[in-house]
Amino acid sequence: MRITVRGIVQGVGFRPTVYRIARSMGLRGYVQNNGSDVVIAVDRDAEEFVRRLKAELPPLARLDSVELHEDRSDLGDTFRITHSSGGSRGVGIPNDAAVCDQCVEEMFDPGNRRYLYPFTNCTNCGARFTVIADLPYDRDKTSMRDFPMDPDCRNEYDDPADRRFHHQTISCPHCGPSYYLLSANGSAISSADPIGEFAKMLRSGAIGVAKSWGGMHICATLATLPRLRKWYHRDQKPFAVMVRDLDALRRYGEPTAFEKKLLTSSHRPVVLVRKKDSSITELIAPGLGNVGLFLPYSGMHHLLFRHLEEDALVMTSANVPGEPMVLRDSDALELNAEVYLMHDREIINRCDDSVLRTFGEHTYFIRKSRGNIPSSIDIKLKGQALAVGAQENLCGAVAKDGKLFTTQYIGDGDSPRVVDFLGHAIEHFCKLLGVDRVQAVGADLHPGYSNRKLAKQLAVRYDAELVMVQHHWAHAAALMVDSGVDEIVALTLDGTGYGSDGNAWGGEVLRADLDSFDRVAHLQEIPLLGGEMAVRDPRRLVFALDEMSGRTNGYFSDREAEVLRKIMHTSAGSSGFGRVLDALSCYFGVCRKRTYDGEPAMKLEPVLEAGERIHPFKAQRVNGTVMTADLYRQMTEAKGRKEDLSLSFVAALLESLVEAACDEAEKRGIRHIGLTGGVSYNGPVSSLTKQMVEERGLEFVCHDRLPNGDGCVSSGQCAIALKKSR
Repeated sequence: MRITVRGIVQGVGFRPTVYRIARSMGLRGYVQNNGSDVVIAVDRDAEEFVRRLKAELPPLARLDSVELHEDRSDLGDTFRITHSSGGSRGVGIPNDAAVCDQCVEEMFDPGNRRYLYPFTNCTNCGARFTVIADLPYDRDKTSMRDFPMDPDCRNEYDDPADRRFHHQTISCPHCGPSYYLLSANGSAISSADPIGEFAKMLRSGAIGVAKSWGGMHICATLATLPRLRKWYHRDQKPFAVMVRDLDALRRYGEPTAFEKKLLTSSHRPVVLVRKKDSSITELIAPGLGNVGLFLPYSGMHHLLFRHLEEDALVMTSANVPGEPMVLRDSDALELNAEVYLMHDREIINRCDDSVLRTFGEHTYFIRKSRGNIPSSIDIKLKGQALAVGAQENLCGAVAKDGKLFTTQYIGDGDSPRVVDFLGHAIEHFCKLLGVDRVQAVGADLHPGYSNRKLAKQLAVRYDAELVMVQHHWAHAAALMVDSGVDEIVALTLDGTGYGSDGNAWGGEVLRADLDSFDRVAHLQEIPLLGGEMAVRDPRRLVFALDEMSGRTNGYFSDREAEVLRKIMHTSAGSSGFGRVLDALSCYFGVCRKRTYDGEPAMKLEPVLEAGERIHPFKAQRVNGTVMTADLYRQMTEAKGRKEDLSLSFVAALLESLVEAACDEAEKRGIRHIGLTGGVSYNGPVSSLTKQMVEERGLEFVCHDRLPNGDGCVSSGQCAIALKKSR
């Protein structure tokens, strides 16, 4: 029988497992990488063989399908692993996986030949996606092609009893990549122990850059944080922190059992956990209720902590603000750090750390990247399509024959180099998947987005239909793809998205499927006084609300206020829920100046968490418009704690939107009420919405596999574009 296996079956020790099982059963035949699939031929007992294979899968492997066909070719006298062939295409490689416990033990065993070797890995762990240039997954198609195996590694590679049997990235200190140190001006620093020397310099207060698997990190001790903030011009934005182990993590945060499971998984994401109150956690994440923590995932990280007394390090993506993460030494030197820990293995696929938070047992991805890419979601559409996303938190999407893939996290599209990275990432996925007959390319409706040119170029290249998709419809579609439903009424809540009427939307209730959407309800528009200036200066949002509700505003001088009044009726309006949260944050003195995207609303979250809904505010709805200004007036006339006032306000606003959503769903016989968009990361917003939906007897749907924010937009665009083209 000929057995074709699809799934995560390359680079995970799958063929060695097949070989061992077949030999133990005395079978004749072969196993072969065939493009992204694995083909197995056995002379008999195929069903028993498949049963054992499913029971004995290696840790990183996953079977999506197993097909058996009769095969009358000559199978030879024994069972063997044969040379790979081109075969069919489709991503069948695993994500990068944290170095396993066995490899860590070897690294710290003085008697082992890989003692203190930072590139130690095996078939169960290590870099995968970040080092792969093409399929099938063989050494010559990875960045390990530049490092021929020495005799000892070759012996392990050829030994069926060894856990590195046919492991393509096998290496050791004699034949593999190595680390080296560079000074601030790029000159070599001679050291027999570059990682130890780097740790010593960090301990003395240096700001360093360290090269890892999918990119580089800016590194510093927590004691260096005040200087790091000045050096990096990052006064308020939180930093991700790598901790030595779980015991260390508990000194800075309070993870739930589910968060601990995610933190210790082989994906090793940055997880936002409730932070412990201390001066150091406040310095890490000023004004926020959570802190981004993660555990070591590479051999270098483990060795770095071996040389440190500290139990935590700032580890944030190394990039010039607004640009993609740096990959080459020459680009890293532009950061003007004080020391650089580099290695000589090429990074083929740039991949930032994944960042997520949780809602109950749901995973809310903020960035879905290293450790979680490639991954696919089944969709009920055949054919091939691409999509380029919105403007911020970009990632691309590729659909092929019933599966939808997203690229790694790309960045914000203001920089041409970020858009170039997006194009290269989409092309790489097309290559891995064998995408060649694209029917449609999806893009955002906004005429000014920088990636529209890329979308047009892709449409011309593939002779495909260019489909422009409204931003919040794409959010709703992505939520449908994520949750596997065909029709939904969704609250699509974010800061800004270009509406079908040319205005800025963001507080929407949409009835949607992949063919069309209806705008059921939305928040009252607030004038954005000065356009983007109002986003950066939330005092202008409060001024607009004060004017709309007949209140005086004390933020501006009489002359400034007069100018703002004159532009009230000519400024573009926004129905964005995020803008309302920004205004609340400013009104209560939580955050009156935005220094990074989402800051005012993010800093309001712990205030909402501490509140109770004790004020009987009611948001009126007039012809589908929720009257935000009148609700704001009710709040400003009430007395009480800011925690209770703000939560009561937000609950009343959500209640009006949820009522509109549920009424529409019941009228149309729809069971699912969804929540998507950047605002849905807010814990109280998700909790209140879920509670209100379930009180109406309907099913609440939220994200779990795709990001809530604009990182999901390309997925929604891709599904809609493919459906329209069909």
